Amino acid sequence: MASAAHTFEENLEAATRHLARFAEAPLPHIIGADTPLSSSGETFANASPIDGGHLADVASGNAADIDAAARAAAAAFDAWSATPGTERKQILHRIADVIAERAHQIAVTECVDTGQAIRFMSSAALRGTENFRFFADQAPGAADGLSLPSADHVNYTTRHPIGPVGVITPWNTPFMLSTWKIAPALAAGCTVVHKPAEWSPLTAQLLADAALEAGLPPGVLNVVHGLGETAGKSLTEHPDIKAIAFVGESATGSHIQAQGAPTLKRVHFELGGKNPVIVFDDADLERALDAVIFMIYSLNGERCTSSSRVLIQESIYEQFTSRIADKMAKVPVGHPLDPNSVIGPLIHSRHLDKVCSYADVAAAEGADVIWGHGWSDAPPGGNWMVPMLFTGARSDMRVAREEIFGPVLTAIAFSDEADATKIANDVPYGLAAYLWTSDVGRAHRVANALDAGMIWVNSQNVRHLPTPFGGTKASGIGRDGGDWSFDFYMETKNISIALDTHNIPKLGG
Repeated sequence: MASAAHTFEENLEAATRHLARFAEAPLPHIIGADTPLSSSGETFANASPIDGGHLADVASGNAADIDAAARAAAAAFDAWSATPGTERKQILHRIADVIAERAHQIAVTECVDTGQAIRFMSSAALRGTENFRFFADQAPGAADGLSLPSADHVNYTTRHPIGPVGVITPWNTPFMLSTWKIAPALAAGCTVVHKPAEWSPLTAQLLADAALEAGLPPGVLNVVHGLGETAGKSLTEHPDIKAIAFVGESATGSHIQAQGAPTLKRVHFELGGKNPVIVFDDADLERALDAVIFMIYSLNGERCTSSSRVLIQESIYEQFTSRIADKMAKVPVGHPLDPNSVIGPLIHSRHLDKVCSYADVAAAEGADVIWGHGWSDAPPGGNWMVPMLFTGARSDMRVAREEIFGPVLTAIAFSDEADATKIANDVPYGLAAYLWTSDVGRAHRVANALDAGMIWVNSQNVRHLPTPFGGTKASGIGRDGGDWSFDFYMETKNISIALDTHNIPKLGG
């Protein structure tokens, strides 16, 4: 079991031991029963965000590798889709068992690969087991439909897996998000070609290892590493791949949709966000403050549902932003394997440069930049930064409209309920929103007026697996979770049986 209760020394020893395997030889693809390197022989280097050190060379897939994986998924589809749901349930539960047994290995590997702190990654693998168990239990009924009788017909629906699907996952919490996409696809009876993010590829291997050890037939889950413009593009264009589930940036989602258009691919996108948390002056301010801090400074701020805009009623704006600054100053930056750390290094030097550039943008636009504290012992070569707070911001500023995707919070004042709703909705995104008030009527009014796919009232983000997850506008297409996942990975068929009372029109005498 992974736990933040492990000491730093224990976590470091485990990470060193588990990561040694990746340094021995290039990380291969998994295609059917084989583990080949790329057909081109090309690899790319995977660097540690902690100190820039070399973690692994990774096979760099191309169109030929994607084609091999897609053909393997297509060859395995008929048998897997015909496997009874009760058997798929057993296999998915066994995958969850293996993941649970290796939770600490997965957690420390993900910490070093992504820079995320162990206090959060310690539960990532266990959330992966929850995803597999939840969808395992849904597998026996995945094909179930509805009875829709009319006066002269008995209509009933059934569902069937759509076919081989492509899953493209992001770099921020890659293991958990991979299970969130792959588990329902397997439960539905689909086969999968998984293209992990090139910035954090290691735990995709651990997930595939767990699946194969648990008895998932070869070819049902295939993994091809590579860059988005090569392996990713080839996957989205491949004619054998019937659907693409993607988590990542909105601009990339737009490219994927265009690439899949010639083959009429079904797409499911979980994209960017610039999520507001609205704090009214009648809120429980202590609880609201804790939620605001948690939802932007946990997970390095590198998550799509982070509340990166805090909208504060004018009467409490100065008081509340002052308290945010005090709290932020005490958020510890440190080694991701240290249980005391909250913020670790960002995923990549390119991303670090992007996030840090917003300090200059904020100052140029007239906002005040308040800095937290960094880590004085941070290793050189790592992607270390200091958390930030922008106060005195307006809703037309870039820092209030663009997804920064780091431990950076923009604070905006509002006058009343209508003003708060207007500011909250005035961005291209609509993934999540949070609001804090003690007025029940206001909670319902504002929640219904917010243009976002998910609203939490008087709460931080708490995921409940049966509920729909997804956004509006540039934040995505479709919903995950519960039965909504099966709507994506399966085709619905209506069968209509006529009763003898049904009148057949007579033509021609």
